[in-house]
Amino acid sequence: MSRSSKKWLREHERDPYVRQAREEKYRSRAAYKLLQIQQKFRVIRPGDRVLDLGAAPGGWSQVAASIVGKSGRVVAVDRLSFDPIPGVTILQCDLLDSGGAGSLRTVLSGRKADRVLSDMAPSTCGIPSLDHDKSIALAEGVVDFLPEVLRDGGSFVVKVFQGGDFPPFLRRMRGIFQSCHVVKPPASRSRSVEIYLVAENYCPE
Repeated sequence: MSRSSKKWLREHERDPYVRQAREEKYRSRAAYKLLQIQQKFRVIRPGDRVLDLGAAPGGWSQVAASIVGKSGRVVAVDRLSFDPIPGVTILQCDLLDSGGAGSLRTVLSGRKADRVLSDMAPSTCGIPSLDHDKSIALAEGVVDFLPEVLRDGGSFVVKVFQGGDFPPFLRRMRGIFQSCHVVKPPASRSRSVEIYLVAENYCPE
């Protein structure tokens, strides 16, 4: 194991959110990012239909399922397989592929989601500018797909990496949502370039 890998592992094991996730049976520390966003904005409500993109290993889906309750529905999508979660429908596919999009429409039974969540991140190479470009391209691809899956007036939470293409992306988001907030939850590590956009009241062009 490399020195940098050993350092990351030590920091990971000392992370209070990692320990808390284990104690509270969440599948990842990322669950606390959504919980903190939810506490501030109440993005998800009981009875909602929620689409969780890039869901593996399932921390955000666990949070969403606990909020929507039995009257709601959570559909989790990822290219990777992961263990079942009570109250969550898991779809293993690439959403941005035509076949994956068709599978999702079948699962949703023609009904659009009230909330779309995307904690997706690209495979990183360690070069900040390239990682940023890939992050924005991934987020843009999800936004392009929103007309098919998000109802008018719905909400969207998406992760992106900070960089030069962020302002144009933010302008695009503010053009199709009535409000769009830039958020860095406390559970997001301070050194991380990730930020979240919490967009509400979808009004497509």
